[in-house]
Amino acid sequence: MRCAPRYRLSSMSVSESMSFNDVYGQDKQIAILRNSMERGRVPHAYLFYGTKGIGKRTTSEIFAKALNCLEGNLDSCDRCSSCLKIDHGNHPDVITIEPEGNFIKINAIKDLRSQMKFRPLEGRKRVFIMVDADKMNNVSANSLLKTLEEPSPSNILILITSRHYLLPATVLSRCQQLSFNPIRRDTIASFLERRLSLDRESACLLASSSGGSIGRALEMNKDSYLTFRNEIIEKLSSGNTKDPLKFLSLMGDFGKERKEVTERLDILRSWYRDILVYRETGETESLVHQDRVETIKDFAERLSGSNILKSIGTINRASSAIEQNANRDLALEWMMFRLASVITIGT
Repeated sequence: MRCAPRYRLSSMSVSESMSFNDVYGQDKQIAILRNSMERGRVPHAYLFYGTKGIGKRTTSEIFAKALNCLEGNLDSCDRCSSCLKIDHGNHPDVITIEPEGNFIKINAIKDLRSQMKFRPLEGRKRVFIMVDADKMNNVSANSLLKTLEEPSPSNILILITSRHYLLPATVLSRCQQLSFNPIRRDTIASFLERRLSLDRESACLLASSSGGSIGRALEMNKDSYLTFRNEIIEKLSSGNTKDPLKFLSLMGDFGKERKEVTERLDILRSWYRDILVYRETGETESLVHQDRVETIKDFAERLSGSNILKSIGTINRASSAIEQNANRDLALEWMMFRLASVITIGT
């Protein structure tokens, strides 16, 4: 259900039938939620925070199902009419609020507050899931605070964010906070093998590059991450990088859209990060690019620690400039010349 066009307020819909058993790597968080249900002391407001793609939204959606499941076994059964309605996005008591553009605006909060005055229409609990809660502007946050100060026992609010530090302290203090942790690489790899039928090597590579995020790993697989990564690393490790002009040919691999550019800059950053880690520690276990250890060792022998740090700083500055809408081509060109000069000095 989408209401006024100035904001997004819709019935929640999970992508498939799921229960708490389908949440990977967040056992402690699930145990806390189940315990609150078992004791009948579910807080009126939660804050789920942690990096993107580690299960915050999935957990909140399954929690909403469990709270309203007709079988009442501290989880969703995925069979009863309540679970099925939530799966299909037509349960009137499970509602998702998302940013409209860059902000969650005051009208969305006013509508939320209006609905919280009443009892749920069908379920035991009406659950509001606010995605990217840090995108509330000051007016919206202050309006929400009034709801948090006067909770309704039959309504539950779950705030989801990867940047909880941007939320006002007054909002944070009125929520039960659950920190979601990055997921272990072997857990992500096993998930990818089972869910996507990937071979072990590809699954491990995506898991190593995901930063502990299953969502990120799934996105990278969808976007042919490994193909892009291999192209960039092959060019970086070729002899052509000694010529700054030939080094500029890498620019064609970065794409045109900001998302593409950002992803490729992340690949580049992680590559230099691996070189630095190996140079300083001699260890390979924590390297992201596990299949390129020999090339990483070669770079680590050719470059000094200070030059590797300079390269990482160069990539960070280019990334920051592009995020702030600087000219993409100029930022990348500047970055390539700086990276090429460091490699040339180091060889």
